[in-house]
Amino acid sequence: MQIEVFSTKDEAGAAAAERGAAILKGALGGVRAGTRTGNAAVRFVAATGASQFEMLDRLTALSGIDWGRTEMFHLDEYVGIGVDHPASFRRYLSERLVSRVHPGRVHLIEGDSPDPEAEARRLGKLISEAPVEVAFVGIGENGHLAFNDPPADFETEEPYLVIRLDEACRKQQVGEGWFASLAEVPARAISMSIRQIMKARAIVCTVPDRRKAEAVRACVAEGAPVSPLHPASILKRHPNAFIFLDRDSAALL
Repeated sequence: MQIEVFSTKDEAGAAAAERGAAILKGALGGVRAGTRTGNAAVRFVAATGASQFEMLDRLTALSGIDWGRTEMFHLDEYVGIGVDHPASFRRYLSERLVSRVHPGRVHLIEGDSPDPEAEARRLGKLISEAPVEVAFVGIGENGHLAFNDPPADFETEEPYLVIRLDEACRKQQVGEGWFASLAEVPARAISMSIRQIMKARAIVCTVPDRRKAEAVRACVAEGAPVSPLHPASILKRHPNAFIFLDRDSAALL
């Protein structure tokens, strides 16, 4: 795991975007010899939330990525939220990524599906068809990775899960301004599982802001244990993970 600390969230987001872009360009150029043909789609996972604003702004502005040859998967979404809801992660990705760069294929999570378990199985089948080159992720205030709140399931092989959100996670969504009150935050979400995230060939994790400092310390500090109680600590076991922090999120390291 490689950790980089920058003075501002803008600098951290830009560096994360440039790392992710280099990974995508390398895969699209076929430099990973023997793993893909020149015309194969390069798969990536996109995250949402306030932590990804600067990274996505930079990533979508960079040149040289043949987005038409990429295939995007969605990291997580609330159960019961329609695409027109202000907190919809489908809406977020459509506005901040898909409409700007137009990936060749896009797999968004339909959180308002009448059968969330079936929706999780649909996405799981799709993502299992080929490897993911890079997963863009963040770390929650409670240490969650995607919506895998503590204690996270490190063992399941299911690619997507229907998960019950804990109160700390739901309070974060209010604090970031996505909902006006805790009562409005859905109690469940469809989330990519820990093991599926870890299957990505590279992981680019962007974590700005002082409110994330305790989670950063618990998950990625030297000597911090890998534990389901700190879900993002699993990133220590990935062979190609990059963590981008600003001065505030790194304050307790």
